[in-house]
Amino acid sequence: MAKIGIIGGSGLDNPDILYNPHDEIVKTPYGDPSSPLKHGEISFVGVVLIARHGREHTIPPTQVNFRANIHALKDAGCTHILATTAVGSLRDEIDRGDMVIIDQFIDFTKQRKMTFHESFQPHKPVHQVMADPFDQDLRGLLIAECRKKELSFHPNGTVITIEGPRFSTRAESLMFRSWGADIINMSTATEAVLANEAGIPYAAIAMSTDFDCWKPYEESVSWEAIAKIFADNAQDVTDLLKGVIPHIN
Repeated sequence: MAKIGIIGGSGLDNPDILYNPHDEIVKTPYGDPSSPLKHGEISFVGVVLIARHGREHTIPPTQVNFRANIHALKDAGCTHILATTAVGSLRDEIDRGDMVIIDQFIDFTKQRKMTFHESFQPHKPVHQVMADPFDQDLRGLLIAECRKKELSFHPNGTVITIEGPRFSTRAESLMFRSWGADIINMSTATEAVLANEAGIPYAAIAMSTDFDCWKPYEESVSWEAIAKIFADNAQDVTDLLKGVIPHIN
């Protein structure tokens, strides 16, 4: 039976979407996860929710203990992970409030622990295959549910994950566009790598909140703008999760 881990991102750090919720404080070999695990159910399916940046959004992106978060969800018995994330749009066609069901990433982080493997067994190196880092079955369910609910969404997109917490310069934003990135955030690449290493199917729902700083005549990204757009559209994300979870197996 499926058990779904949800990683709540910016604007969805502590959603009230679980039936019969209860908290569990856990430890991992990699340290403490970002928040207690919130166990509960959605449509009779077991769900475990963790707040990526802490429930009060106190953990900066680089300081998120991604390894502990993924390990904690695996130890809790999660068979799949759905992540939510606020992103900046690098494309005219991806408007504020649009969702993107990510299918590729570019990793532009510099300081993070990106693997569970700190050493190899003799003559047994482990190099994770990462050509298609997001689970196609989960993505298919998310896309079908977006269509069913007639949401404004994009069925694929490449996210570039930067270190943060600062936002991009205009030169960087234009460079990322030239590389083929469609959206930008500070979390997804790291999580996707670790989920793949842990053997847990992973998919991410991105909510576009701004146009970073590449677009002429548009106000440059700010945290206040991100928080407002995500708050205005958070119900669409929670409805999408509720609609998809009963169909995961």
